[in-house]
Amino acid sequence: MVKEDILRLLSEISERIKVETIKDEIKVAHPFISKALEELERDGLINIQEKFISLTELGQEKAKTILEKHLVLEDYFKKTKSTIDAHIAAHILEHYVSRKVIDIIKKLSTLKKEGVPLTKFKLNKEGLITEINVSDYKLFERAVSMGLFPGEKIRVISEISHGIVLKVTNKKIALDRSVAERIKALEYEEI
Repeated sequence: MVKEDILRLLSEISERIKVETIKDEIKVAHPFISKALEELERDGLINIQEKFISLTELGQEKAKTILEKHLVLEDYFKKTKSTIDAHIAAHILEHYVSRKVIDIIKKLSTLKKEGVPLTKFKLNKEGLITEINVSDYKLFERAVSMGLFPGEKIRVISEISHGIVLKVTNKKIALDRSVAERIKALEYEEI
């Protein structure tokens, strides 16, 4: 994740930058950044000269892909969140989603229909998550790490006393009703 963040940052700035700037912008321990920089240079993605970092041609291609993914996610979240919140949500999610999910999110961006809360979703119907409306970033990141993010396929398989049980890829996840109400999905046929 740190390596992707470095490449995205270099792509956004699109010129050489100081190593210290990377350390200031990416909020992880400096040893992680140093190790990531060494690996990126060894992989031929960046050049480090006199405490300045720049992308190689190969690095530019990889960074362009990472930045595109980030921008698609950010644009998607801007529909329901502030610009800052959309940027943070995109930053969290960009490390978890595949190219396929990005393509689905692009398609979801063009739909006029709005999803329904998972608490109102029909049992055993397949759907796609369209929105996670939580303002707590830790809760958002936790949902994403469980596989719950826009564009992901889900199935509500049962209701329990204080929530619901979902099937996401090959796992079952129990969600409290208060969380499930903030996640919206569309039936797969509607897309």
